[in-house]
Amino acid sequence: MNLDLADKTALVTASSGGIGLEIARSLAADGARVIINGRSKASVDTAIADIRAGLPKADLVPLAADNGTAEGCAATIAAVPSVDILVNNLGIYEAVGFFDETDEAWQRLFDINIMSGVRLSRHYLKDMLERGHGRVVFISSESGVSPAPEMAHYSATKTMQLSIARSLAELTKNTNVTVNSVLPGPTRTPGVEEFIGSIYPDLKGVDAERRFIADNRPSSLIGRLIDPREIGDTVAFVCSDRASAINGASIRAEGGLVRSIV
Repeated sequence: MNLDLADKTALVTASSGGIGLEIARSLAADGARVIINGRSKASVDTAIADIRAGLPKADLVPLAADNGTAEGCAATIAAVPSVDILVNNLGIYEAVGFFDETDEAWQRLFDINIMSGVRLSRHYLKDMLERGHGRVVFISSESGVSPAPEMAHYSATKTMQLSIARSLAELTKNTNVTVNSVLPGPTRTPGVEEFIGSIYPDLKGVDAERRFIADNRPSSLIGRLIDPREIGDTVAFVCSDRASAINGASIRAEGGLVRSIV
C-alpha cells in the first residue's frame, strides 16, 4: 500500500533507536520528511546512517534534543516550528516492585513519558488545528490497558497517555486532524532483548523470547516478541490519509495478548 506521505514532515521523538527508529524508517519509506531525534548528535547520526543504508534517498533531518525536559522541548519547537505529523514516542520503563518504586522514580517517568508529549502536542496540535490538517500519535503500551504489576508507575503513565490522546482528539472536530494512540506489546528492541537475557541467561534468541512470553504474557496469540518494524508500519498507516476516519482511537498492536474486546 502506498501511503503517499511525500508532502508531509514528521517528528518522531526518541527515533534514534528502538521502536522510534522503525517508525521513522516506515514514514521515510513512504516519502515523509522525517526529523530524527535523540539526545545526542552521535546517536542521531547513527540512526540516519542506519535508515539511509536501506533508503539512500530518505529525507531525514537530524535533531539532537532531550524532549524529556522542558528545555529540550523548547529547543525542539525552536528548531522545528511546524510539522504535519507528531509521534510522541519518547518513553522509559523499568521493572521495579511497587514497594521499591520511589517518589523520584514515579516523578521521573511522569516527566518523561507524559510531559514530553503534553508539551510538544500543546504546540504542534494547535498549529495543526489552525491549518486544518495533521496527525498526532501517542505510543502507549498494552500495559496501559493491562497494567504490569512489576511496572506500576510505567503502566500508569501509559494509561494516562490514552486519556490525554482521547481528550486531544475531542479538539479536532470538523478538521482533518486526528489524535490516536498505538499500543505495542512486548517488542524486540535492544533494551527488551537485554532485559530478557538477564532473566533467562541460559537461553538464547528465539528460545528466550518465547519463554519470556510464555511466562509473562501467556495470553499472547502470536507467542513471540513483536518486530519493531510491525509497529513502524502500523504507525505510518495511522499517520496517512488512508486512516482519516480513525480518530480518538486506541489501536492495539500487541499480538492479541489483551483479551478484552473493547
